[in-house]
Amino acid sequence: MPVELTILAWGMILLLVHIFAAAHVKTKQYGARWNMGARDEHLPPMNPLAGRLSRAQANYMETLPIAIVALIGVVITTRTSEWTALGGWIWLAARIVYLPLYGFGVPAVRTLFFLASLIGLLMVLWPLLSL
Repeated sequence: MPVELTILAWGMILLLVHIFAAAHVKTKQYGARWNMGARDEHLPPMNPLAGRLSRAQANYMETLPIAIVALIGVVITTRTSEWTALGGWIWLAARIVYLPLYGFGVPAVRTLFFLASLIGLLMVLWPLLSL
């Protein structure tokens, strides 16, 4: 199996981590009844940690489709290489580090890891652009 698919599978695990981290902190703030309910009521603003984790999740979900297309695309077109594997691992590692940096409110370094993840994605996308 191509390593790019393994990277993508770990990316899906990271998506679950994002979802459950944000949901856990929001549930701690608003309670289990809110979590199990329809969530129709108006609530006070999220505490800073819950807000950061929710924004980190949204940010991940904005770039995840690009990673899915890139990683599956190089597999389907048989354009996988050490370069695409390295790019995929860079993307995944940078996104793993990004989550706690965002959660702890570390601004500048967080942005550097986001940029590193984009470079990793571009490394995977490049072979698809030069067909």
